[in-house]
Amino acid sequence: MKLHKRCDKVAEAIHETVSGILSRGLNDPRIGFVTIIAVDVTQDLRLAKIYFTVIGDDESKQKSEAGLNSAKPYIRRELGRVLAMRFIPDVMFVYDHSQEYGSRIDSLLKEIEHEHGDDTEHS
Repeated sequence: MKLHKRCDKVAEAIHETVSGILSRGLNDPRIGFVTIIAVDVTQDLRLAKIYFTVIGDDESKQKSEAGLNSAKPYIRRELGRVLAMRFIPDVMFVYDHSQEYGSRIDSLLKEIEHEHGDDTEHS
């Protein structure tokens, strides 16, 4: 149980640090309006998967992901300053599709509601 608590604390620290870095801005014009959604750290604390979303189209997502990946060394250095650990986890950026999925479900539900509303008006 103690190990899971440490993973959670490291994940939270990474989330806060990377979010702070992004709010201050990176010197990469490819990175758009990126939001860090979650961070998962492996039990051995060697890898941190950083889930993010981007406002914009597919091209914005791809450019932002490329910019984030090129900023990995800088981000790891910054994490090294914050985390009191012998080894700093490698970071991996993963685009989070859940918001798109949720928006799609919302639009389908509204469409069904609209169609169902039309049916009840004719009855």
